[in-house]
Amino acid sequence: MAMSGGSDDGEPMMEMNTTPLIDVMLVLLIMFIITIPVATHAINIDLPAPSDEPPPPDQIDPVVNKIVLTPGGETLWNAQPINTAELVRNLEQTLTFDVEPELQFEPDANAGYEHSARVLNIIKNSGVTKFGFVGNEKYRAFGKGDAE
Repeated sequence: MAMSGGSDDGEPMMEMNTTPLIDVMLVLLIMFIITIPVATHAINIDLPAPSDEPPPPDQIDPVVNKIVLTPGGETLWNAQPINTAELVRNLEQTLTFDVEPELQFEPDANAGYEHSARVLNIIKNSGVTKFGFVGNEKYRAFGKGDAE
């Protein structure tokens, strides 16, 4: 009886059975997928829930501070370059005001991830509560019919 499904003429089978090879490759693929570490690095920042209604006029802050990260690794506070110690001092100082000013964070598209993560950790540890990301709309993907 021939198990290969071919003729029963006693000739050796000339095709290689690739089923075990495919099975081994699938098992290796599953093992590689399982062993890939899950990306768990995250900086949790509580952001306010979005609302379509504008805030009442008495809740609009006249003071807004803006942090911009440049591709060269520079941190700008209201367009003035500062170092890490000055950033911490400025954040602590804003918490002493009667009405806490809004803090806007706008990293450049080419700013380093490590620099962004470091500044976000400083902001989180400072205790600032009025915080928001700005400038993301310029990185929005254009849809059908949108002009560049």
